[in-house]
This record gives sequence, C-alpha cells and structure tokens, in this order.
Amino acid sequence: MSDVLGYIKNNPQETQRLVGLKYEQLEQLIHLAIALHTQKQQEAEAQKVRIIKKGGGRKVKLSTEEQILLTLIYLRHLTTFQLLGIQFGVSESTANDTFNYWLPVLQELLPPSLLEQVKKTQLTIR
Repeated sequence: MSDVLGYIKNNPQETQRLVGLKYEQLEQLIHLAIALHTQKQQEAEAQKVRIIKKGGGRKVKLSTEEQILLTLIYLRHLTTFQLLGIQFGVSESTANDTFNYWLPVLQELLPPSLLEQVKKTQLTIR
C-alpha cells in the first residue's frame, strides 16, 4: 500500500483536501470504477485470441485503488507525473500510463465539470 493510500485510510477527514471528495464518496467511486474496469476487461478478454497463458507478464506495482487515487490526485492538484511517481513509488512513465488508462474509465463516473476544469487548465499551461 502506498503512503498516500495509507494516509487517507488513517486520516479520512483529510480526503476532501487531497482528492476533492469525502471519504465515503471516494470509497463509492473506487468500487464503481473497479466494477467498470472489471467489466471492460471481461469484454476485452472475450474478444482476445490468446497465444500466451493468462497471468503472464509483468506484475502491476500499484493496486487498483492506488491507481484510481493517483488519477484523482492528478485531477485535483495538476502536479507533474514525476512527483506523482515519487509519491506512489513508481516511475514517471508508469504514473503517466496509469493516469491515461484510468481517465476514460473515470470520465464515465465523474461529473464533467471536474474534467472540463482540467482540460481548460492544461490548455492554458501549454
């Protein structure tokens, strides 16, 4: 478990400041996102033609909860992927890949206002 996830679990009152959601809302969002993620994986798996047995390959460094949390922290604070990688104990590219995987999943669950705010900020930064 990453330090950030451990901190949130030990200090649920700080969740609003870190990710912009109350602890209960964060838990609910995580459960919904995991369910949607599982559904998408099953759909993709049904269409695959496997050459290599399932379960092979590199193991993930972050749990699903930590991946979702990384994405939410980026959306809230618009920090760099280098800093996110340091916070979660992964490389900058892993933090970037994680964010880009979970953003479309969370777009289906989060209100568009949060995502539009991020897009506007990114456009003005560039």
